[in-house]
Amino acid sequence: MIDNKLTALAKDNMIRVSPIKLSFIANSIVNKNVNTAINQLKFSTKRVSKNVLKVLNAAIANAENNKQLDIDKLFIKEAFVGKSLRMKRWRPRAKGRAGSIIKPFSKITIVVEERADKKKDKK
Repeated sequence: MIDNKLTALAKDNMIRVSPIKLSFIANSIVNKNVNTAINQLKFSTKRVSKNVLKVLNAAIANAENNKQLDIDKLFIKEAFVGKSLRMKRWRPRAKGRAGSIIKPFSKITIVVEERADKKKDKK
């Protein structure tokens, strides 16, 4: 059961990359602290990590401004990817034929959640 008071989300519906490539980046940041995920995306060599970083920053801003959550306690709860439109292009081939070129787009949704620290002082 999702507690809507402690979660915030952000979406991007038109990222120009295939869903498989995008899901590789999205799965690498799930269940991580927001600061760790930002550093991982900033120094990633993948081109799509810049788009994922923008969506993550939007989710953090939504959590701070709309839900009044504490940024230091935010974790990435979910990051899911889906298919969007596919641009179809044609390239001329031999004997008057045409070869198809498919340029896929993807969607991403990032859900952040405020969690209390599990570490307690043992004295």
